[in-house]
Amino acid sequence: MIKGDGIGPELVDAAVAVLEAVERSAGGFHLELDLHEAGAELYRRSGYNLGSQSLQAIRQADATMKGPVGLPDVRFPDGTEAGVIGGVLRTGLDTYANVRPIRLLPGVPTPLKAEPGEIDYVIVRENTEGLYLSRGKGIVTDSAVADTMMITRKGTERVARYAFELASARSGAPSDGTRRVTCVDKSNVLASFAFFRRVFDEVGEGYPGIEREYLYADAAAQALVVRPQHFDVLVMENFLGDILSDLGGGTIGGIGLCPSGNIGDDHAYFEPIHGSAPDIAGQ
Repeated sequence: MIKGDGIGPELVDAAVAVLEAVERSAGGFHLELDLHEAGAELYRRSGYNLGSQSLQAIRQADATMKGPVGLPDVRFPDGTEAGVIGGVLRTGLDTYANVRPIRLLPGVPTPLKAEPGEIDYVIVRENTEGLYLSRGKGIVTDSAVADTMMITRKGTERVARYAFELASARSGAPSDGTRRVTCVDKSNVLASFAFFRRVFDEVGEGYPGIEREYLYADAAAQALVVRPQHFDVLVMENFLGDILSDLGGGTIGGIGLCPSGNIGDDHAYFEPIHGSAPDIAGQ
């Protein structure tokens, strides 16, 4: 368990209370909680945001719960937030599927004309490559910067397969019950996304019972607002998934209600998708 920064400790304490209540009522398992520190406050004191012993403990755990990390005034020399450890965990643990359910719950206000049950889809975001893999590696001068988007066959195959398997286990889109996986990209502009779509198609051929659909990212942003009930599972590159999952969160009461699972073949960790909100910590 990592409590994180800002409101993180309060959130994790509340989540632990829920887990312990489930343990007492359901039975059949025992929780062993191992607390470790990571994030901006740790970096401010020590010069590192995640210790090697903590990373090793995370590798050995069955699962990890992580509160939000990062503080706006604690930054690396390149200007990026020093508390952010998601990239280290995602690549270090190879948790290649970032699973973000978007579901409207009863009693939660939404800016859309939708009822509970009409918004119920999952964004599967590739988690270990794409544009964010370039973080900290870009070419930076006084006059220009460059970041590289890396998309591989292996990375695309496994995240696409995860999306199709997830759709196979779900009940389909709220509008028509169709089990559907939507590939979101910008293949009309970038060859990397055209490759992503081609590999998605190759994987999809192994799931004849799942409908395949394709949307450019800008069109997907509109469709998630205009007809969210159409969607079941959406799969996309890392950067696009970060943006569109926040858009989805805005339609179900805000990102404060959005969970996130980072899942690989051997490891998994779970967290909220919102930030550390230090301005309201303790309130």
